[in-house]
Amino acid sequence: MRVRSEAVPAARARKASVATVLVQRAERDAMSDQHSPVVPPAAQAFDAFYAERGPALVRQLHAMTGDLPEAQDCVQEAFARAWQRWDRIREYDAPEAWVRQVAWRLAVSRFRRVRVGSGLLRRHGPSADVPEISPDRVALVSALRRLPEVQRRAIVLHHLGGLSVDEIAAETGSPSGTVKARLARGRAALAALLTVSEDPR
Repeated sequence: MRVRSEAVPAARARKASVATVLVQRAERDAMSDQHSPVVPPAAQAFDAFYAERGPALVRQLHAMTGDLPEAQDCVQEAFARAWQRWDRIREYDAPEAWVRQVAWRLAVSRFRRVRVGSGLLRRHGPSADVPEISPDRVALVSALRRLPEVQRRAIVLHHLGGLSVDEIAAETGSPSGTVKARLARGRAALAALLTVSEDPR
């Protein structure tokens, strides 16, 4: 009987210790939930927008400018400015168009500053996670750089950005007929340039 009477308190003690551990774990979990960062819905929406459209906008601006590090910098700066106005920009029909327009203006502004020798400092190459550019893309960007700026921009917006003629007209402030002419002339010139670059002679 003595052994049994001693075993009962020991079993109860084990149960009590297990219960204590469970309570302590629950309290720790509750505390960690209280201190874990909660991302607001607006920030989540912006992060999703950046992840989805950021790479495409870099590709488009790279094709427009021919400079990948510069395109990355301008697109990142444009997204930073979009975040500062996200409550308003997220309600636009095409937030991407706003970011692209800002990135383009930044690129043009930087190019002009470089031309007048303002000493613009650039980053030393693309980040490590940037995939290697294919030879075909290098040839395309090189050919695009030889087109007039207005033709180059129209072609990139239409063929890489997927914008319609009317959307390009709205974004660039040009009549639709002018956009169509730029696309036709730009495509013809681009085809000739690419044909020449592919000629083995």
